[in-house]
Amino acid sequence: MAERWVEGTVTEKVEWTPQLFSLRVDAPVEAFEAGQFTKLALEIGGEVVGRPYSIVNPPAERPLDFYFGIVKRGHLSLRLAALRAGDRVLVGPRASGFLTLSEVPEGRALWLLATGTGIGPFLSILRTVEPWRRFGRVVLAHAVRTAAERAYVDVIEGIERAHPGAFAFVPFVSREATAFALSGRIPQAIADGRLEERAGAALDPEASRVMLCGNPDMVRDAAAALAARGFRKHRRREPGQILVENYW
Repeated sequence: MAERWVEGTVTEKVEWTPQLFSLRVDAPVEAFEAGQFTKLALEIGGEVVGRPYSIVNPPAERPLDFYFGIVKRGHLSLRLAALRAGDRVLVGPRASGFLTLSEVPEGRALWLLATGTGIGPFLSILRTVEPWRRFGRVVLAHAVRTAAERAYVDVIEGIERAHPGAFAFVPFVSREATAFALSGRIPQAIADGRLEERAGAALDPEASRVMLCGNPDMVRDAAAALAARGFRKHRRREPGQILVENYW
């Protein structure tokens, strides 16, 4: 029988806000593809409780990096947030998931649209060579409620420095006014053209491929806004331009 869990060791915990955390974990997992997820688990009340979490680090780098928020009435996330360096955590040895560039049809522009912790798989993808080899323009949009919820700013700035002219980052903050971010929601900004204006690129179904990850409401509404522009969801038997993953 295949091994269900391997033991990992927490090497670092980052508290972005009282509700948002990253865990860096050293664990002997199998090779994975950028954009995939695996499970973290702890023994709670005599039972192993696990939940899937996307892997934020690129496949060539270690330790494993997981970005998560505390879930209301969620027993596991509260306990994960309480872990410290040196603590043990169970990790699924094999990653899975289809929010990967190997599933994305060829195109000229790649749009990665995320809310909250849904940015995780995109940060893994953007730190590989594949998006820059395949697409002339890459746009990352990330929506949070408050400016304090912005995470991995240093990673995003590093991507900007590494790919000048090929990469655009569009931040959204929905619940407070800022000088640097668009207001409102990503679906609204697709519909009214603000996303394209800020990104300096056109959302064109002929050339653009879109990956959505995060709040199910955003994923649903953004897909609908894109459908109104001629986009359709991608399926292996029916190629399209939109790949989605709901984040809870």
